[in-house]
Amino acid sequence: MAKILLSKLKEALLSVLPITLIVLIISCTPLVNLTITEIAVFAVSAVFLIVGIGLFNLGADLAMTPMGEHVGSGLTKSKKLKILLSVCFVMGLLITIAEPDLSVLAKQVAEVMNGTLLIVTVGLGVGLFLLIAVLKIVFRKSLSSLLMFFYMMLFAFCAIMIGSGKFDFVPLAFDSGGVTTGPITVPFIMALGVGIANTIGGRDASENSFGLIALCSIGPMIAVMVLSLTTKGGLTYALPDYSMESNFGMNFLWVVLETVKEVAIALALIVAFFLILQFTVLKLPKRKLMQIGVGIAYTLVGLVIFLTAVKVGFMPVGFKLGKEIAETNKIFVIVLSFVLGMVVVLAEPAVHVLNKQVEEITGGGVTKLQMLLALSIGVGISIGLSVIRIIFGFSILYYLIPGYLLSLGLSFFVPKLYTAIAFDSGGVASGPLTSSFILPLAIGACATIAGEASVLSLAFGVVAMVAMTPLITIQALGFKAVTSAKVRQRITMKRILSADDEQIVYFE
Repeated sequence: MAKILLSKLKEALLSVLPITLIVLIISCTPLVNLTITEIAVFAVSAVFLIVGIGLFNLGADLAMTPMGEHVGSGLTKSKKLKILLSVCFVMGLLITIAEPDLSVLAKQVAEVMNGTLLIVTVGLGVGLFLLIAVLKIVFRKSLSSLLMFFYMMLFAFCAIMIGSGKFDFVPLAFDSGGVTTGPITVPFIMALGVGIANTIGGRDASENSFGLIALCSIGPMIAVMVLSLTTKGGLTYALPDYSMESNFGMNFLWVVLETVKEVAIALALIVAFFLILQFTVLKLPKRKLMQIGVGIAYTLVGLVIFLTAVKVGFMPVGFKLGKEIAETNKIFVIVLSFVLGMVVVLAEPAVHVLNKQVEEITGGGVTKLQMLLALSIGVGISIGLSVIRIIFGFSILYYLIPGYLLSLGLSFFVPKLYTAIAFDSGGVASGPLTSSFILPLAIGACATIAGEASVLSLAFGVVAMVAMTPLITIQALGFKAVTSAKVRQRITMKRILSADDEQIVYFE
């Protein structure tokens, strides 16, 4: 166990080191004026981030992934479709309600939306679309066709919202798709899909095991749009207190306790549901249950350390970087956003879970390195484009409509496995570090460039952009693989047809 943990910590070190070095180097330049306290707290938070990611990844391997696979395979083997669908719907609802990032979203709209109503509505959206995703696997339906249908529905709701004067809610609705597929839900839901697909079998089992995250990301967006149409008035946004001093003393203890509460509730719901299934359907041996119990403990401690480090050290520094660099040089903000986007995705815990599963399911056809490169480039481009939008002040739909049309168009020309992986990657890449470091950076830049009144319409939407661009880059990876294979095939056929007949040996 110690060797495995050490290996996980080394991976986490390589993931967190780039973003830490970039911030520390920038802090030594005249572009930003970070205090010694801010630099020290950021550096210590980076160390804790490494520990948190390492423990979380070990916990995911020991508990979250096996739990999801056992639930998926066990319920599928029972051959009771109604029970499988009921469990998936309830689990999607409960996990989403307990997701920490969703609580943050609810607080932002508390003045015009009932926070509890919003959380429950989004949970119902995820539960419903998880049910649809399971039906897709069971009946072997095309993911591309489902995505095309539901995204067309999504943009139809956008048109209705614009016509109803609710345009300020659009970036928020698209962001909700990213924040609800957080580090707690992703490993479990992805493993659930693998368990169901492998039990059903068939030659498309690998492809069918992906796509659950993709569909579960659509549910919250539609849910928030529907809910926004029932609200009265516009959406007001008050700039939060991003100062590092606000998290010291008793406030720091409050941050830790609040984080422990959020993570514990989320994990408790998953564990409680798993135990019910264990005694009724699964009946796993005690040794396996003990391993899962140890993994849950690692996951709990790792996530608490990770989220606390992000809130205390990374969020204030991200806001200050965006605010002060935007005052000095707008062009450099774009460059910095692109570079930070490329490295920040490396530190997202759920990304490593996704990459490992992709490499295993594809038998090494898509390696972890290829996935990391595609995700890094995609996220870097998305954040750079988001800052350009802040500077010039245009609608996020100028990005999202052509971006999703291109993504959906590519899905008809690349292997279906790449499409499923790509759309899952979009939900995974937009994790807690993106919403707690990159989003504050965008808010800081927007507050300086366009003013606080424009934050909601211009800064929000960065999570949606992070969720969209991997769809293009990873499918482009698949398109390259297809075209390369066709080129090799043509070259081979050309060589065969142009071969010298005298070199052919005939047997009598």
